Amino acid sequence: MWLHSMIASTHSDGTVVFQDGSSVQVDVIIHCTGYNYHFPFLKTNGIITVDDNCVGPLYKHVFPPSHAPSLAFIGIPWKVAPFLMFELQSKWVAGVLSRRISLPTKEEMLEDVKAWYSQLESAGWPKRYTHNMSNKQFEYHDWLAKQCELPPVAEWRNLMYEAAWKNRVARPESYRDEWDDDHLISQAEEDFRKFSYHIHL
Repeated sequence: MWLHSMIASTHSDGTVVFQDGSSVQVDVIIHCTGYNYHFPFLKTNGIITVDDNCVGPLYKHVFPPSHAPSLAFIGIPWKVAPFLMFELQSKWVAGVLSRRISLPTKEEMLEDVKAWYSQLESAGWPKRYTHNMSNKQFEYHDWLAKQCELPPVAEWRNLMYEAAWKNRVARPESYRDEWDDDHLISQAEEDFRKFSYHIHL
């Protein structure tokens, strides 16, 4: 069951009452608390910190300006389509390490980080949402692709992610079994055929 409201109270007969006054009978409550970033092995004399689950400062969620390019974090953003994003981050880091791609100066990277923090603060987002990329991930994918001199991410990928998210909200118990994005699957298959064609040339 997909629950959208905070629990107000639980009762011995299995009734769960939510803060909005609604209630439901349940068998089990699973507390899903998510992840906390923790790097006990990383000694940076306090230059890189984790504060309220904000790892920082990180330029574009990857490079700490003071230690770039020798230190990079892959996979920090959350509420994203992870595999595509982390592949692009890895390609960017590889390009930087091979000196095919240049990073801005340390000062420019720090200014970018400050601008990101300021944007989040203006939007009223708490610090723990620093790496929540739910409404920025497609823009970020394309930025990473551009750094790597790759084409933008195919639009069907973005649309498929959005369709899956909407389906999950609308049909939480059956979204893995029922979907309405066959037209996007056809676009994906067409793309994969082109890729396969190029491999065989």
